[in-house]
Amino acid sequence: MSRIAVAGATGTVGTKITARLAAAGHTVVPVSRAAGVDLHTGAGLKEALTGADAVIDAANAFPSDPDADVVEVVAGATRLLLDTARELGVGRFVLVSICNIENPVFDRNPYYVAKREQEKAVAASGLRGTVVKTTQWHEFATNPAAVAFGDSEVTVGDWLIQPVAADAVADVVAELVVADDAPELVELSGPETVRLPDLTARLLSVRGDARPVVSVPAAIPELSEGVQLAPAGARIVGPTIEEWLRTEAAK
Repeated sequence: MSRIAVAGATGTVGTKITARLAAAGHTVVPVSRAAGVDLHTGAGLKEALTGADAVIDAANAFPSDPDADVVEVVAGATRLLLDTARELGVGRFVLVSICNIENPVFDRNPYYVAKREQEKAVAASGLRGTVVKTTQWHEFATNPAAVAFGDSEVTVGDWLIQPVAADAVADVVAELVVADDAPELVELSGPETVRLPDLTARLLSVRGDARPVVSVPAAIPELSEGVQLAPAGARIVGPTIEEWLRTEAAK
């Protein structure tokens, strides 16, 4: 069994990755503020990565300062992870990223530019790295990047997406991190396309939330045209939207 450090272990997909690794008998080391690790300053990072066989970066290390450079801070956290892993002799690194962020329409999106820089850092690190790029998760149906909850209604950006469940992403990441023959790039998508306002409305319905959903134009027009659908060659993984909604309804 392996000792695996997971950055972002308390996040949406990080918690699921951690659970799968632990269930498989691996020793999981959470790399998060809650565990005493700061990905911005490096405090506690060497201690967390010492003895690790692999590192998974599923973190969203956003700066707390609204005036900070998002690209430098988010990408810098990944570079710090990579540098520390290399210094300690950790040979394996898996980064969770997003499909199609290399498209020029995202050149002015600081977070997507930061993800690009993360991917470049993994490729240049000299470690045995895998970048797992995914379409938006089903869980994006409530993400404040495109969804705003008001007292009487919910406004949602009119994105056309092909969502994948975070559970399915976690399954693949947990397999790849211990695989001897993992490729440098894996792209994942769910099986169905849907407009985000529809997905949000369906999720609210199964949760018993009667607030109406109001569709608003996407901040980047191409998001309404499918710029984040599955790229050619992406691995399609379930569940379907309806299957995922049934799981959510049972919670």
